[in-house]
Amino acid sequence: MGRTNRPSPKGSRTAEYEGPRMAELDVVIRGADIVDGTGAARFRADVGVKDGRITALDAHSGARLDGKRVIDAGGLVCAPGFIDMHAHSELAVLTDHDHLAKLGQGCTLEVLGQDGLSYAPVDEVTAPQMWEAIAAWNGRPDGVDFSWRSVGGYLDRVDRGSPTNAAYLVPHGTVRMLAMGWDDRPPTESELRTMRALVATGMEEGAVGLSAGLGYAPGMYADTAELIALCEVVAGYGGYFGPHQRSYGAGALEGYAEMIAIARASRCALHLAHATMNYEVNAGRAGELLKLVDEGLDEGLDIGLDTYPYLPGMTMLAALLPSWSVEGGYGALADRLANATTRAQIVHELDEVGTDGANGVPVDWSRIEISGVTKPELRKVVGSTVADAARASGAEAAEFYLDILAEDDFGTGCLMHVGNEENVRLIMRHGTHTGSTDGVLHGDRIHPRAWGSFARYLGHYCRELGLFSLEECVAHLTGRPARRLGLADRGIVAEGNAADLVLFDPDTVAARATFDEPRRQAAGIPYVLVNGQIAIDDGKRTEALAGRSVRRRDRA
Repeated sequence: MGRTNRPSPKGSRTAEYEGPRMAELDVVIRGADIVDGTGAARFRADVGVKDGRITALDAHSGARLDGKRVIDAGGLVCAPGFIDMHAHSELAVLTDHDHLAKLGQGCTLEVLGQDGLSYAPVDEVTAPQMWEAIAAWNGRPDGVDFSWRSVGGYLDRVDRGSPTNAAYLVPHGTVRMLAMGWDDRPPTESELRTMRALVATGMEEGAVGLSAGLGYAPGMYADTAELIALCEVVAGYGGYFGPHQRSYGAGALEGYAEMIAIARASRCALHLAHATMNYEVNAGRAGELLKLVDEGLDEGLDIGLDTYPYLPGMTMLAALLPSWSVEGGYGALADRLANATTRAQIVHELDEVGTDGANGVPVDWSRIEISGVTKPELRKVVGSTVADAARASGAEAAEFYLDILAEDDFGTGCLMHVGNEENVRLIMRHGTHTGSTDGVLHGDRIHPRAWGSFARYLGHYCRELGLFSLEECVAHLTGRPARRLGLADRGIVAEGNAADLVLFDPDTVAARATFDEPRRQAAGIPYVLVNGQIAIDDGKRTEALAGRSVRRRDRA
């Protein structure tokens, strides 16, 4: 007997083969249009999966592949699983079995440890500090056994079973905190040696590079020389530097130029995180950023970038503060806010000058929306702009902002409505561009990019606007980021490669997440495989936890 012969919509039917099989394959994807991640034209083929690998790719008309599970993919595209080059899922991959934010939009690999702040490496002193420092991104979830201390220890935890695969960047701010606390000063020679050793250890344990958060304390206290010294270590392991640079507003171009100078001096590959040009001061200026990138490429530097396909940004509300106010940590900040003179200086810088934390632009409180809080009694302000919430309470906006931060123990998140569509479109078409979500998963009113970025690239920007072909779009999301990560066996549909695969309908794939309903699963993505196991089956989550750490094996 062969497969059943019931009519069904595209890709919705699974064929159960009941007779003898030519090969004991685990999964066969039959009759898919293969968009392989290289940018080459699509072709029709069957895909055979065995033991987590693509073991057959049959584009001929001979005997068909058969296996334990056969998916009739007629009308669907089969592509490599999408790679999220900028994710904040460190705790989600350990605690959220379903993780539909990423699996539901076809993401099979996430790069964690972003923006210079994450949960490894730490010690007994800095572990609780890190837990609080990024509570606005990840919350304070119960049930997390935060017992690891090293990069390798965290990746070992991922290896126990994860919804997606995970790569990790050594976070510079976390390293700096471990070596010298929250001090706003250059490191001593001894402290710099300690930081270099911590970075080297993280690379030895499998990290793919170094991240930096130069808009967040304590990483923002680093000077260029410190970053060059650490990037030299990363370069020795073939890793890359992925910075959140110092400004995306008034000093954006100067910030990007500094990152390129670091790459030049250290000979380290550079990947510009969430590469945007925001605020009115940068409207229509994306070409100036890309000119800097192209000039660096022309001189032989290895430069790339990623973006998410939306205008607003999202971060911790405390990020808007001037860097000097956070020196010493949140305890020291609370003391400063209790001092009337110091508090007035902070308000002045927020409203009149533009802080380094707020990208050098005076804050427009009507564009800062509260996205999440950690204390239930404060949830009434979620979804309001700081301006509106302050008006309702009878307070000045900056004063209300400081009050809500203190009341929420600095765990508040925010959306920043500061983007420019012309810039977003131009940057995403650059030849080094890769996709990302920058997905913060904690909060009542999170950014829809966490659930929708990859589907929005495919649906809105590719199919509806035609900014690039489907083959090119998929390459941005798969093969190109795999090359950046140094992964020879992922990001391309080819025999021998890991079976991270996504099947989607090119006519209906779309982001369904909105700012009002940000946790809505993408449409048109019925099947997702992670390391050969079906994680999304006919649009529904399975029990599979096949994700593992993806570690760089290069040595100095």
